[in-house]
Amino acid sequence: MSDASAASIEINDALFCQHFKEVCANCSFDGREENDTFFGFDPIDREGLEAPPCSVNKEGQYLCKKHGSTACNQCFGWKKQITRARTAAKKAGKK
Repeated sequence: MSDASAASIEINDALFCQHFKEVCANCSFDGREENDTFFGFDPIDREGLEAPPCSVNKEGQYLCKKHGSTACNQCFGWKKQITRARTAAKKAGKK
């Protein structure tokens, strides 16, 4: 396990740093490749995701503060958010 993996947290199957960022300069973390691969995408250079405000329940799972759910598709819909980020990255590359 690399240092970046050791410093990561998992929120509804996606990896983020302790600052709830998929790409973080403060802790030299970049979870885009792992998250893209997990959700069935080939890794590309795209903007990183940022997790919404979260808290941890008694079982140690992250839940969104807005809806109080560990499996909130609205806040933790990572596949949809990754798809949007990939589309934006491809459009930016075509200009």
